[in-house]
Amino acid sequence: MRELDVIIAQYLQLKTRVVRCVLATLVHVEGSSYRRAGARMLVDEYGNITGAISGGCLEGDALRKALYALDVGKNKLVTYDTSDEDDAVIGAQLGCNGIIQVLFEPIDYSDRDNPCELLKTVVEQEVPMAICIVFDLDKTQQQLGTILTADENGAVLGRELPEGLHQAVLIKSNEAISDGFSCFAELIIEEKAHFVFTQIQQPPVKLVLVGAGNDAQILAQQAELLGWKVTVTDGRPTHANKERFVGSCQVIVTKPEETLENINIDQQSCFVLMSHNYNYDLSVLKLLLEKPKISYIGILGPSKKYDRMLNELADKGIVVSKADLAKIHAPVGLDIGAETPAEIGLSILAEIQSVLTNKEARPLKQKTEPIHDTTANKFQKITL
Repeated sequence: MRELDVIIAQYLQLKTRVVRCVLATLVHVEGSSYRRAGARMLVDEYGNITGAISGGCLEGDALRKALYALDVGKNKLVTYDTSDEDDAVIGAQLGCNGIIQVLFEPIDYSDRDNPCELLKTVVEQEVPMAICIVFDLDKTQQQLGTILTADENGAVLGRELPEGLHQAVLIKSNEAISDGFSCFAELIIEEKAHFVFTQIQQPPVKLVLVGAGNDAQILAQQAELLGWKVTVTDGRPTHANKERFVGSCQVIVTKPEETLENINIDQQSCFVLMSHNYNYDLSVLKLLLEKPKISYIGILGPSKKYDRMLNELADKGIVVSKADLAKIHAPVGLDIGAETPAEIGLSILAEIQSVLTNKEARPLKQKTEPIHDTTANKFQKITL
């Protein structure tokens, strides 16, 4: 499960037991930090923590701040400066050299638009969603917090804001969804500054494994650890069954030409052809070439197998476009010296991740710039 899914599952349990809790959200980072803006953790009144906002250096003090916010019943913004090596609060001397803003929001179960309820709606969607958080760097001011969510179709859920601020927040959410990136804005309305973090939450990656062999079993387990939604298709009920593929994995027994009938395809859909049956894989490949939304097609096996597929498609008058050739990865996976099924699974998942994030799969030590794009952390100042 994704971290946010785990947090919401815990929230629902606490709500059932009427155990008070606080949502802590990392809303801005200046400089370096282990986690980026959007990281969250849920703290209950007994001090139990679900999720994380750092690599462990902030959680101890954040727990105390969360319980304080719960006690006073108000949203609180707290600043952590990890560049101070002598800071006894941080303690770990992590050397991240970052200034971190964390927002603490006590959860009101009677409020149907409380932050966790809004996040619950987000994780249930199959489309990109914008999560809008309004805060004030002046800690004496009111911290509005997680106020609304929006999708690409303009559907909005959350609290009403003053008209000018509400419209400005919605405009920023639409821009963020269109660009596909989270962003920060400083909105100046009637000479008052409102700082807004608009987080884009993408739906989970949908990984479809065509083939239910032993290697697919391991790959499915690895993908589930990443919070991806996994579907396994195969024509053999002896292989494609819930006894072999446990967890939330969907298993479909189907003929190759009917593979896509029960699969909803979107921009997060990725396929790996690994049936170890040449004709089965080729039949499914023909279907995938007709679906432009698919982001990634991996084919297990040597280059000769892929070349043979292209030649047979050409003989049948099927021209593979440049766009489709770019999304096909054959042989599948990154060259990391993988030999065992688990190692091969790692190479496949790493390649898919790099394709979806449009990143080069190279050692971080080769980067001359920061690991994360710090330019995206800057507040865009807008006067309305």
